Amino acid sequence: MGFKEQVQKDLDAVFLNTDEFAEIHRVEGAEITVVMDNDQLNKLKKGQILGLVEADMLLMGKAADFPSNMEPGRLLNVDGRELIVVNSGKDMGLMEVALKQNRNG
Repeated sequence: MGFKEQVQKDLDAVFLNTDEFAEIHRVEGAEITVVMDNDQLNKLKKGQILGLVEADMLLMGKAADFPSNMEPGRLLNVDGRELIVVNSGKDMGLMEVALKQNRNG
């Protein structure tokens, strides 16, 4: 098994395991397995990374489970709440999305 295959296996077996770190949340109407990690968000905020300072939550899950357009400013419905994407990135099949409250809606 190659490195990328092992990472994918670990994503499912460990990181996105609902018995360990992950939870099921409804994102854009689909139930997906994600990790909400506000501890990591607070660490990233200290680095003053553009956009992350104003984020309220960090959501991580399989990139394939998220909509293809995760550009900053996009509205994303999470558990019935419209949130605004402030930053997102993909690495080895994992999507990391920083979100802020939609104060207008």
